[in-house]
Amino acid sequence: MLSSEQIEFYKEQGYLIVSDVFTSDELDRMEAEFDTVIESRAQAGHDLGSTWGGDWKEDLPAMKLDHTHDVQKYSAEWGRVLYHERFTGLLSGLIGPNVQLHHTKLFRKPTETGGAFPLHQDYHYFPHDKNTMMAAVIHLTDATEDMGCIRVMPGSHKQGVLDTYVSPSGKRPALYLDTENYPVESATPLTAKRGDVVCFSYLTIHGSAINSSDRVRKTVLVQARDPEDKPLTDEHTTSHAQGMMLLGVDPLRESD
Repeated sequence: MLSSEQIEFYKEQGYLIVSDVFTSDELDRMEAEFDTVIESRAQAGHDLGSTWGGDWKEDLPAMKLDHTHDVQKYSAEWGRVLYHERFTGLLSGLIGPNVQLHHTKLFRKPTETGGAFPLHQDYHYFPHDKNTMMAAVIHLTDATEDMGCIRVMPGSHKQGVLDTYVSPSGKRPALYLDTENYPVESATPLTAKRGDVVCFSYLTIHGSAINSSDRVRKTVLVQARDPEDKPLTDEHTTSHAQGMMLLGVDPLRESD
């Protein structure tokens, strides 16, 4: 699925954009199911609104963001996506022959005030021993700069784990980096086309700006790891189907 050049780029830069993973018909079905998940959960009374707290947004307008975990829990179509041959081949190229699911999330950034994310490392939310954890963000729409596309700091995964922001009150409202030293505008925008998969290490500094456009941005994030890479804490260990093998085997499970 991936060339040696792409794999080397990921190792050096901490991110990679891959096109042509899904066909147009597949993307149509995936987007339709994405919309159905949001609509059905909203009709059932679930609050899908989710934006980060913290001092970072004090000078920003009120933002909106639709979000839910465990997309495959609500849609068989998205369960099949997790076993899609080209998608798992992509993950395998960056993780290794054995690929294990950690969790999934969908994000719908509404028009004009679609929620931003300050620069951060995912490591702080679910630290692992060998740092094989990565995100693969499937784009169901285009993502331009004015739509609040993902932004990264290339090569930042090589800096290791960075300290998160502490507010003057002494609280850590969310695990993000100090925005004075790491403003989201300083990161490289990863503009993407519908169907592109944006991959990055959980050590890569990333975030996104507000969707100020008149177009909705739709993405689904899949976090995956090598099954031999064990969590260092008990946090974020209850996601639906966490530990499910997407490709290969779990050598540690076989030895139980």
